[in-house]
Amino acid sequence: MKNAIQKMGKVLSGMVMPNIGAFIAWGFLTAIFLSPGGWFPNEKIVSIQPFMLHFLIPVLIAYTGGKMMGGDRGAVMGAISVMGCVAGVATYDANGGIIVGQPMLMAAMIMGPLAGWLIKKFDNAMEGHMPAGFEMLINNFSVGIFGMILAIVGYYFISPFMTAILAVLSAGVNVLVQHSLLPLAAIFIEPAKVLFLNNAINHGIFTPIGLEQVTELGKSVMYMLEPNPGPGLGLLLAYMFFCPDKTTKDSAPGAIIVQFLGGIHEIYFPYILMNPAVIIGPIAGNVCAILFSSVFNLGLVAPASPGSIIAFLSMAPKGQTLLVLIDVAIAAAVSFVVASPIVKMSGAKGSLEEAQAANAAAKAASKGQAAAVSNGEPKKADEIKKIVFACDAGMGSSAMGATKFRNRIKAERPDVTVINTSVDNIPADCDVAVVQTILVDRAVKSAPQAQMVTIGNFLADPALDALYKQVTSVGATAPAAEAAPAVEEAAPANDKILVEEGIKTGLKSVAKEDAIQAAGKLLNELGYVDEEYIPAMIERDKVASVYMGLGIAIPHGTTDAKNRVKKSGIVVLQYPDGVDFDGEKAQLVIGIAGVGDEHLAILGKITEALDDAELLETLKTTNDVNVILKTFK
Repeated sequence: MKNAIQKMGKVLSGMVMPNIGAFIAWGFLTAIFLSPGGWFPNEKIVSIQPFMLHFLIPVLIAYTGGKMMGGDRGAVMGAISVMGCVAGVATYDANGGIIVGQPMLMAAMIMGPLAGWLIKKFDNAMEGHMPAGFEMLINNFSVGIFGMILAIVGYYFISPFMTAILAVLSAGVNVLVQHSLLPLAAIFIEPAKVLFLNNAINHGIFTPIGLEQVTELGKSVMYMLEPNPGPGLGLLLAYMFFCPDKTTKDSAPGAIIVQFLGGIHEIYFPYILMNPAVIIGPIAGNVCAILFSSVFNLGLVAPASPGSIIAFLSMAPKGQTLLVLIDVAIAAAVSFVVASPIVKMSGAKGSLEEAQAANAAAKAASKGQAAAVSNGEPKKADEIKKIVFACDAGMGSSAMGATKFRNRIKAERPDVTVINTSVDNIPADCDVAVVQTILVDRAVKSAPQAQMVTIGNFLADPALDALYKQVTSVGATAPAAEAAPAVEEAAPANDKILVEEGIKTGLKSVAKEDAIQAAGKLLNELGYVDEEYIPAMIERDKVASVYMGLGIAIPHGTTDAKNRVKKSGIVVLQYPDGVDFDGEKAQLVIGIAGVGDEHLAILGKITEALDDAELLETLKTTNDVNVILKTFK
């Protein structure tokens, strides 16, 4: 049930989070120009606000939800269909003017994915049956016709149903507020955050109810329940001052900056996983903060996302900024006071690295990925003779991961063979398979005898640290065996694989899809691949992230796209400010097209550069193409 809720939370947050900017714009319009009550009341400017709330935001959410399920066609169909829901709650005044009713956010969260799913099913059914020359006609008319039908369904059925659901939820919240029971919500909110269930609660329930309250009251306490940075701040302060373990204690100040100023709350989740009893602190802190908010009738004008103190205070209505700041301070103080003795007496029951690994597995599960799997008990060190790094195609990411790990253990365990391959071709004599979380089911089918080590990325993952300890626990006296050929020795360097024209520096940050597409386009322009290879690179990232760790992403095509590779080639795109790969920043995006093992020599050079932190930082920022070319040849 937890996994089902996490998956639902992933879908809901996936629709809302890309559009938070629209919520913020709407919130600022409300806070600044609302008449009366705003900082600078202006009836004309604030007249923009209802159009954003009732039309723009639902359409954006439905568009995003449709795109998640059915690509660009699903996005358009989602936007069409939700307009039926918007019209379903509209009425007309005596002059024929439209009076829009409730914001249809919850309806948008249903109509968008439904539209995307429907058009995807239609496209699958039509695959191979589309008459030549009629593709555009059928594609356009199918979106228009199905979109129209869904809009009608939304008008007559979804709109009244979601209105009733929202009325029930709002009534329930009102009962909690009237009976002073709302603070008890913290008992569920804080544990839910650690289990990555917060998205289902926050974006699925709190945001729609909050919007309804804002239209009536100009603010909502619902926006203060989950993103309050105070409880996490208090917990991290307790670790910073009182944790007996020096490593954990020293890590807390950096975590505070990321959590309190950056708004990334998940950074403190491992501190709770190390010692679950300390969650009492954040719970108590949030209970007191919600109680304070209820007593003084506090609220925010829009969602504070991410949960940074900056975003939190920015959404405070006029005249309540100081009280909202006090609310955060109360949460932090109570959390600190309650958590400190627990931390001081019991410290951390386990290492921070292990807790981070557990946290990464929970996060993967919240994204609908497979949880970490180990077939039976972990193998003893002397039972491990072959480790296989496996990715979808076995072309780039697994090769680099294998090289780095091989170099890491070769002094202690020269007898261990470390190779890479595609996830569907793991050899039968594999003892340990290292795969990304989303590929673990395929890996288990391919190598049911192997111990599975599931990771988020191939270069810097806590699970790899744990595997290193497991493999090297026998000491450095293991008998030597014929070592597997290193990746950098797999083939002689080919001057034509990486050329000066294939290196671009100083690029401005873009979306990860655009960065992957740019790498594919450059590979195509240089004659390494057919144009059809480019969408396969984007699809490969959807199968499993091409982010490697340490600021490097290696996009390449899927296994099915290998026939689109004309010759081996690599391109290097440098983004000094980074490209966001699902929360990780990649400054180097290295596109790969490989025929056989020709490209592996350069991958070996790249892997060598990873061990030189200073050189790696230089590669991420230098404007000198020759520096990159010389390093990788």
